[in-house]
Amino acid sequence: MATKPTIARIWRGRTRRDIADIYELYMRAEGIPPLQRVALGVQRLREDRDDETWFTTISYWPDFEAMSAFTKRRPTEVHHLDRDAELLIELPERIEVHRILIDDQNLR
Repeated sequence: MATKPTIARIWRGRTRRDIADIYELYMRAEGIPPLQRVALGVQRLREDRDDETWFTTISYWPDFEAMSAFTKRRPTEVHHLDRDAELLIELPERIEVHRILIDDQNLR
């Protein structure tokens, strides 16, 4: 199995700004730990706007097979957490799956 990621799986969702902190804590407790146990890496991004907050989760995978084994379905299908319908403005309908063409992490 490759040890460098070749696939990035990207989820995006948005909440009302007034409950963004609640959703962030919920995701840290329920959504992120399963990814951290199996993905090569995970990033969670947050963008606060006037009335809403956007969250993006990027997980990194060695190949499609590893990603599919984790999702137990097509990797582009969304698995909603129990409180997503309550906390998100709308339920995301898809996941983006990208091949990583350049991975230059030489941060300066």
